[in-house]
Amino acid sequence: MGGLLSIEESIQNTDTAPPPTPEPATETAPPVASPGPAPDVSPDTPEPARPRRRALRTVGLIAVAAVLGLVGGTAVGYGIQADREPTALPALNQPGLAYPAKPLPKGQEPEALSAKEDLQAKAQGDLRKLLLPRPAGARADGEDGWQSLIEYANDFTQPDSALEYQLEQEIRRTVSRVWRSGENRWVKIELAQYRPSAGMGAYEHVRRQQTIAMGRTRSDSIGEPVKGSGNGRYFVFPVERRAGYLDSYQARAFIQRGDIAITIIMSDTRKISGNEIRSLAERQLGRL
Repeated sequence: MGGLLSIEESIQNTDTAPPPTPEPATETAPPVASPGPAPDVSPDTPEPARPRRRALRTVGLIAVAAVLGLVGGTAVGYGIQADREPTALPALNQPGLAYPAKPLPKGQEPEALSAKEDLQAKAQGDLRKLLLPRPAGARADGEDGWQSLIEYANDFTQPDSALEYQLEQEIRRTVSRVWRSGENRWVKIELAQYRPSAGMGAYEHVRRQQTIAMGRTRSDSIGEPVKGSGNGRYFVFPVERRAGYLDSYQARAFIQRGDIAITIIMSDTRKISGNEIRSLAERQLGRL
Protein backbone atom coordinates (compact mmCIF):
# COMPACT_ATOMS: atom_id res chain seq x y z
CA MET A 1 0.00 0.00 0.00
CA GLY A 2 2.63 2.26 0.92
CA GLY A 3 4.19 1.65 -2.41
CA LEU A 4 0.92 2.18 -4.33
CA LEU A 5 0.21 5.38 -2.53
CA SER A 6 3.44 6.68 -3.38
CA ILE A 7 2.72 5.93 -7.00
CA GLU A 8 -0.68 7.74 -6.94
CA GLU A 9 0.80 10.62 -5.09
CA SER A 10 3.38 10.83 -7.61
CA ILE A 11 0.72 10.84 -10.34
CA GLN A 12 -1.29 13.53 -8.58
CA ASN A 13 1.77 15.55 -8.03
CA THR A 14 2.49 15.27 -11.66
CA ASP A 15 -0.98 16.50 -12.77
CA THR A 16 -1.15 19.30 -10.26
CA ALA A 17 2.31 20.55 -10.75
CA PRO A 18 2.59 23.93 -12.53
CA PRO A 19 3.71 23.77 -16.13
CA PRO A 20 7.30 24.32 -16.70
CA THR A 21 8.22 27.90 -17.39
CA PRO A 22 9.46 28.20 -20.94
CA GLU A 23 12.77 29.76 -21.48
CA PRO A 24 12.65 33.25 -23.01
CA ALA A 25 13.32 33.03 -26.69
CA THR A 26 16.32 34.86 -27.73
CA GLU A 27 15.80 36.93 -30.92
CA THR A 28 18.33 36.07 -33.53
CA ALA A 29 19.98 39.17 -34.99
CA PRO A 30 20.38 39.23 -38.75
CA PRO A 31 23.83 38.45 -39.95
CA VAL A 32 25.94 41.51 -40.40
CA ALA A 33 27.71 41.59 -43.72
CA SER A 34 31.35 42.03 -43.53
CA PRO A 35 32.46 45.47 -44.68
CA GLY A 36 33.78 45.44 -48.24
CA PRO A 37 36.62 47.45 -49.60
CA ALA A 38 36.30 51.21 -49.21
CA PRO A 39 35.30 53.11 -52.42
CA ASP A 40 37.97 54.96 -54.26
CA VAL A 41 37.63 58.64 -53.39
CA SER A 42 40.62 59.93 -55.22
CA PRO A 43 40.40 63.68 -56.12
CA ASP A 44 40.45 62.85 -59.86
CA THR A 45 37.16 60.97 -59.70
CA PRO A 46 34.29 63.32 -60.79
CA GLU A 47 31.28 63.61 -58.61
CA PRO A 48 28.03 62.25 -60.01
CA ALA A 49 26.08 64.90 -61.95
CA ARG A 50 23.26 66.48 -60.07
CA PRO A 51 19.86 66.72 -61.69
CA ARG A 52 19.42 69.94 -63.77
CA ARG A 53 15.67 69.79 -64.01
CA ARG A 54 15.21 72.92 -61.93
CA ALA A 55 17.83 74.87 -63.96
CA LEU A 56 16.28 73.89 -67.29
CA ARG A 57 12.87 74.86 -66.02
CA THR A 58 14.19 78.30 -65.03
CA VAL A 59 15.78 78.84 -68.45
CA GLY A 60 12.55 77.85 -70.16
CA LEU A 61 10.55 80.30 -68.08
CA ILE A 62 12.97 83.12 -68.92
CA ALA A 63 12.77 82.34 -72.67
CA VAL A 64 8.97 82.29 -72.61
CA ALA A 65 8.91 85.58 -70.71
CA ALA A 66 11.26 87.18 -73.26
CA VAL A 67 9.10 86.06 -76.19
CA LEU A 68 5.94 87.26 -74.52
CA GLY A 69 7.57 90.61 -73.76
CA LEU A 70 8.69 91.03 -77.37
CA VAL A 71 5.30 90.14 -78.79
CA GLY A 72 3.52 92.33 -76.29
CA GLY A 73 5.80 95.29 -76.95
CA THR A 74 5.35 94.97 -80.71
CA ALA A 75 1.59 94.80 -80.36
CA VAL A 76 1.52 97.85 -78.10
CA GLY A 77 3.75 99.78 -80.52
CA TYR A 78 1.52 98.98 -83.48
CA GLY A 79 -1.51 99.98 -81.47
CA ILE A 80 -0.01 103.34 -80.56
CA GLN A 81 1.08 104.02 -84.14
CA ALA A 82 -2.35 103.08 -85.48
CA ASP A 83 -4.03 105.64 -83.22
CA ARG A 84 -1.82 108.49 -84.45
CA GLU A 85 -2.67 110.78 -87.31
CA PRO A 86 -0.84 109.91 -90.58
CA THR A 87 2.20 112.07 -91.30
CA ALA A 88 2.00 113.86 -94.64
CA LEU A 89 4.90 113.11 -97.02
CA PRO A 90 6.76 115.96 -98.73
CA ALA A 91 6.04 116.66 -102.37
CA LEU A 92 8.13 114.66 -104.85
CA ASN A 93 8.68 117.58 -107.20
CA GLN A 94 10.76 120.62 -106.39
CA PRO A 95 9.08 124.01 -106.59
CA GLY A 96 10.45 126.65 -108.87
CA LEU A 97 11.56 124.30 -111.68
CA ALA A 98 8.59 124.82 -113.97
CA TYR A 99 9.24 126.06 -117.48
CA PRO A 100 7.75 129.38 -118.51
CA ALA A 101 4.29 129.17 -120.00
CA LYS A 102 5.35 131.22 -123.01
CA PRO A 103 8.56 131.13 -125.04
CA LEU A 104 11.12 133.82 -124.46
CA PRO A 105 10.74 136.97 -126.55
CA LYS A 106 12.62 137.08 -129.80
CA GLY A 107 16.19 138.09 -129.30
CA GLN A 108 16.35 136.65 -125.78
CA GLU A 109 16.63 132.99 -126.73
CA PRO A 110 19.89 131.24 -125.82
CA GLU A 111 22.28 130.83 -128.69
CA ALA A 112 22.41 127.42 -130.28
CA LEU A 113 25.59 125.42 -129.86
CA SER A 114 28.02 125.57 -132.70
CA ALA A 115 29.02 122.45 -134.59
CA LYS A 116 32.27 122.33 -132.63
CA GLU A 117 30.46 122.58 -129.28
CA ASP A 118 27.63 120.16 -130.04
CA LEU A 119 29.42 116.84 -129.82
CA GLN A 120 26.19 114.90 -130.17
CA ALA A 121 25.50 116.51 -133.54
CA LYS A 122 28.87 115.30 -134.77
CA ALA A 123 28.27 111.78 -133.55
CA GLN A 124 24.89 111.54 -135.27
CA GLY A 125 26.30 112.63 -138.61
CA ASP A 126 28.52 110.80 -141.07
CA LEU A 127 31.19 108.96 -139.10
CA ARG A 128 33.43 108.78 -142.14
CA LYS A 129 33.95 112.53 -141.91
CA LEU A 130 35.31 112.11 -138.40
CA LEU A 131 38.14 109.81 -139.49
CA LEU A 132 41.60 111.33 -139.51
CA PRO A 133 42.75 111.82 -143.13
CA ARG A 134 45.74 109.91 -144.43
CA PRO A 135 49.02 111.79 -144.06
CA ALA A 136 50.75 113.13 -147.14
CA GLY A 137 52.61 110.44 -149.04
CA ALA A 138 50.69 107.57 -147.38
CA ARG A 139 49.17 104.85 -149.56
CA ALA A 140 45.64 103.52 -149.10
CA ASP A 141 45.47 99.88 -148.06
CA GLY A 142 42.00 98.65 -148.88
CA GLU A 143 38.77 100.59 -148.95
CA ASP A 144 38.03 103.30 -146.42
CA GLY A 145 34.63 103.97 -144.91
CA TRP A 146 31.82 101.81 -143.63
CA GLN A 147 32.45 98.22 -142.65
CA SER A 148 30.01 95.50 -141.66
CA LEU A 149 29.93 93.98 -138.20
CA ILE A 150 31.32 90.76 -139.67
CA GLU A 151 34.30 92.63 -141.09
CA TYR A 152 34.78 94.40 -137.78
CA ALA A 153 34.67 91.14 -135.80
CA ASN A 154 37.14 89.43 -138.15
CA ASP A 155 39.89 91.74 -136.88
CA PHE A 156 39.79 89.94 -133.51
CA THR A 157 41.53 86.67 -132.70
CA GLN A 158 38.16 85.01 -131.95
CA PRO A 159 35.68 86.52 -134.43
CA ASP A 160 32.65 84.54 -133.25
CA SER A 161 33.06 85.53 -129.61
CA ALA A 162 33.89 89.10 -130.62
CA LEU A 163 30.73 89.40 -132.71
CA GLU A 164 28.57 88.04 -129.90
CA TYR A 165 30.15 90.43 -127.41
CA GLN A 166 29.68 93.45 -129.69
CA LEU A 167 26.02 92.61 -130.23
CA GLU A 168 25.55 92.37 -126.45
CA GLN A 169 27.08 95.84 -126.12
CA GLU A 170 24.58 97.09 -128.74
CA ILE A 171 27.09 98.19 -131.34
CA ARG A 172 25.50 100.40 -133.96
CA ARG A 173 27.97 101.07 -136.79
CA THR A 174 31.69 101.16 -137.57
CA VAL A 175 34.02 102.93 -140.00
CA SER A 176 37.73 102.47 -140.64
CA ARG A 177 40.68 103.91 -142.54
CA VAL A 178 43.90 102.02 -143.35
CA TRP A 179 47.13 103.22 -144.94
CA ARG A 180 50.76 102.31 -145.44
CA SER A 181 53.75 104.62 -145.26
CA GLY A 182 57.50 104.27 -145.41
CA GLU A 183 58.85 100.81 -145.99
CA ASN A 184 56.65 98.68 -143.73
CA ARG A 185 54.60 101.10 -141.59
CA TRP A 186 50.93 100.05 -141.41
CA VAL A 187 48.21 102.07 -139.63
CA LYS A 188 44.50 101.41 -139.06
CA ILE A 189 41.96 103.68 -137.35
CA GLU A 190 38.51 102.39 -136.38
CA LEU A 191 35.51 104.25 -134.99
CA ALA A 192 32.80 102.08 -133.43
CA GLN A 193 29.57 103.73 -132.31
CA TYR A 194 27.21 102.13 -129.79
CA ARG A 195 23.56 102.74 -129.04
CA PRO A 196 22.73 104.62 -125.83
CA SER A 197 22.06 102.06 -123.10
CA ALA A 198 22.73 101.33 -119.46
CA GLY A 199 25.69 99.18 -120.48
CA MET A 200 27.72 102.05 -122.01
CA GLY A 201 29.07 99.91 -124.84
CA ALA A 202 31.85 102.28 -125.91
CA TYR A 203 33.24 102.47 -122.39
CA GLU A 204 33.05 98.71 -121.85
CA HIS A 205 34.74 97.97 -125.19
CA VAL A 206 37.61 100.41 -124.55
CA ARG A 207 38.13 99.19 -121.00
CA ARG A 208 38.25 95.57 -122.17
CA GLN A 209 40.77 96.29 -124.92
CA GLN A 210 42.96 98.23 -122.51
CA THR A 211 42.94 95.29 -120.10
CA ILE A 212 44.06 92.93 -122.87
CA ALA A 213 46.79 95.36 -123.91
CA MET A 214 48.12 95.51 -120.35
CA GLY A 215 48.81 91.79 -120.50
CA ARG A 216 50.75 92.13 -123.74
CA THR A 217 53.24 94.62 -122.32
CA ARG A 218 54.90 91.80 -120.28
CA SER A 219 55.23 94.23 -117.39
CA ASP A 220 51.52 94.79 -116.62
CA SER A 221 51.88 98.42 -117.69
CA ILE A 222 48.66 100.41 -117.62
CA GLY A 223 49.79 102.37 -120.65
CA GLU A 224 50.17 106.11 -121.05
CA PRO A 225 47.27 108.60 -120.95
CA VAL A 226 46.07 110.34 -124.10
CA LYS A 227 45.90 114.08 -123.52
CA GLY A 228 42.38 115.50 -123.70
CA SER A 229 40.62 112.20 -123.00
CA GLY A 230 39.12 110.97 -119.78
CA ASN A 231 40.18 107.34 -120.04
CA GLY A 232 42.16 107.01 -123.29
CA ARG A 233 45.53 105.25 -123.14
CA TYR A 234 48.18 104.13 -125.61
CA PHE A 235 50.56 101.16 -125.41
CA VAL A 236 53.90 100.36 -127.05
CA PHE A 237 54.51 96.60 -127.04
CA PRO A 238 57.87 94.82 -126.86
CA VAL A 239 59.40 93.63 -130.11
CA GLU A 240 58.43 90.17 -131.35
CA ARG A 241 61.15 88.11 -132.98
CA ARG A 242 60.78 84.84 -134.87
CA ALA A 243 63.33 82.93 -136.88
CA GLY A 244 63.02 83.65 -140.58
CA TYR A 245 60.89 86.80 -140.10
CA LEU A 246 61.60 90.48 -139.70
CA ASP A 247 61.21 92.01 -136.27
CA SER A 248 57.65 93.08 -135.49
CA TYR A 249 56.84 96.23 -133.50
CA GLN A 250 53.32 97.25 -132.51
CA ALA A 251 51.60 100.12 -130.73
CA ARG A 252 47.91 100.64 -130.00
CA ALA A 253 45.60 103.30 -128.57
CA PHE A 254 42.09 102.91 -127.14
CA ILE A 255 39.95 105.97 -126.41
CA GLN A 256 36.30 106.58 -125.56
CA ARG A 257 34.49 109.77 -126.45
CA GLY A 258 30.78 109.59 -125.63
CA ASP A 259 29.23 106.65 -127.45
CA ILE A 260 32.19 106.24 -129.84
CA ALA A 261 35.17 103.95 -129.24
CA ILE A 262 38.42 104.81 -131.03
CA THR A 263 40.94 102.07 -131.85
CA ILE A 264 44.31 102.86 -133.46
CA ILE A 265 46.71 100.10 -134.50
CA MET A 266 50.25 100.80 -135.73
CA SER A 267 52.79 98.17 -136.79
CA ASP A 268 56.25 98.31 -138.35
CA THR A 269 59.42 96.33 -138.77
CA ARG A 270 61.25 99.20 -137.11
CA LYS A 271 60.87 100.53 -133.61
CA ILE A 272 57.78 102.67 -132.93
CA SER A 273 58.16 105.51 -130.45
CA GLY A 274 55.52 106.47 -127.94
CA ASN A 275 55.33 109.97 -129.41
CA GLU A 276 54.22 108.59 -132.79
CA ILE A 277 51.21 106.68 -131.48
CA ARG A 278 50.38 109.43 -128.96
CA SER A 279 50.36 112.18 -131.60
CA LEU A 280 48.13 110.13 -133.89
CA ALA A 281 45.69 109.39 -131.05
CA GLU A 282 45.46 113.03 -130.00
CA ARG A 283 44.80 114.22 -133.55
CA GLN A 284 42.07 111.62 -134.08
CA LEU A 285 40.46 112.52 -130.75
CA GLY A 286 40.47 116.18 -131.76
CA ARG A 287 38.18 115.42 -134.70
CA LEU A 288 35.46 114.20 -132.34
